[in-house]
Amino acid sequence: MTTYYGLYGQKVQYLASDPTDVQIGQVWYNSTSATLKVRNVTTTGTWASGGNISAGTTQMGSAGIQTAALMFGGNSGSVTAVTEEYDGTSWTAGGSLGTVRAYLRGCGTQTAALGFGGQIPSPAGASGITQAYDGTSWTSGGTMTTGKNLLGSAGTQTAGLAFAGSPPNAGQTSTEEYNGSTWTSGGTMGTGRYILAGAGTQTAALGFGGYTFPATVLSATEEYDGTSWTAGGSLITARYGLAGAGTQTAGLAFGGTTGYPQSSNLTEQYDGSSWTATGTMITGRRYLGGCGTQTSALAFGGVPTNSLTRVTNTEEFTGAGAAQTQTITVT
Repeated sequence: MTTYYGLYGQKVQYLASDPTDVQIGQVWYNSTSATLKVRNVTTTGTWASGGNISAGTTQMGSAGIQTAALMFGGNSGSVTAVTEEYDGTSWTAGGSLGTVRAYLRGCGTQTAALGFGGQIPSPAGASGITQAYDGTSWTSGGTMTTGKNLLGSAGTQTAGLAFAGSPPNAGQTSTEEYNGSTWTSGGTMGTGRYILAGAGTQTAALGFGGYTFPATVLSATEEYDGTSWTAGGSLITARYGLAGAGTQTAGLAFGGTTGYPQSSNLTEQYDGSSWTATGTMITGRRYLGGCGTQTSALAFGGVPTNSLTRVTNTEEFTGAGAAQTQTITVT
């Protein structure tokens, strides 16, 4: 007679809590929650709710990873210098940015971040201000050669990259590289644009999406090798005001808008040559903040469809192929 072990190889464990060293394919019964569970891998990217930022904000700078993120500046009804830090569960106040501004960008980590560019309210105009964050406070760095806002960014605190941006409304094509103290000119982008997203490093960056005057929403992607920009695969859906994460060969694009007052919940991943769809955000939003990797990203703030109200909610992305624990249900 065939036995259970002959069919399945092992019995289902009866445990008071989920195991910490669980393996892919493992099945167990959690007696505390009265649920049967299995460890498997995700087949597509998924978004889940995280902790809220303190105030609804748009067009902020961001840096870090999903479990150690940084948000700074932006517009929360007025232009702000607020900095907030995320630990994977909740946001807490960090050191003040010092110079209030919105439409800026950032790169680096939570404890070694760089914030640059943006729009200052008085005297109003595009800024070349650069500041470095050490996990506690911001200090002044070298000023950008050309002040710009609504730009793209990539890199680290000591090897940052700034590209495209506004003014003018047609969008800039210029690139600047930062070495920890000064900015120098880099290669020229093929398409002038602003309100775009970026990912990667100073010598292997990705710029995608954006807008160019008078009414062109872009799907174009460009790749930077530290010297020059070349064309990459186009986004499936052209949009601007989106966020980016990851690397040049494993990038992630999420949120944005195809045109006011719509906000997108689309997520696309890049493999170094082409974009594919992967999951949808819980709340579609434009002008949001974002950071992380292709398989573990973070989205926060922004404005949803048909609204001028800035949201506070955060979403956490888990990419396809990641390990997950699921409850087995029978219907």
